[in-house]
Amino acid sequence: MTVRDVVFPPGRQALYDINRYSPAVRANGFLFVSGQVGSREDGTPEPTLEAQVKRAFANLNAILEAAGCSFKDVVDVTIFMVNPADNFEPAWEVAREFWGEAPYPNATAVGVTWLYGFDFEIKVIAKLPA
Repeated sequence: MTVRDVVFPPGRQALYDINRYSPAVRANGFLFVSGQVGSREDGTPEPTLEAQVKRAFANLNAILEAAGCSFKDVVDVTIFMVNPADNFEPAWEVAREFWGEAPYPNATAVGVTWLYGFDFEIKVIAKLPA
């Protein structure tokens, strides 16, 4: 049996224990990060879409940093959002602050009807530094 090499960001392990999943797993030179939402330390959502997107990226960056990575190491992005017809452009404007310069990672955006009380979620795969 393979033991998962799990990465936990500082101060958030209790949320992952409650929800029963790993925030990220290292495997074969890559970091597979679970979907990150705009949740505060206690798990409650930020009140606005903009705040949720900013917090989701902050949560994502904390995991990447805990693994010795940054967003520059991200090669694949999947974004989920509720009501994409209204939320895509505003969320994408906020995401631009965190995205960095070209060349960009590949990305897929998916519209969903439910995200556990959130409006935006981002999951990524990053190449671990050598």
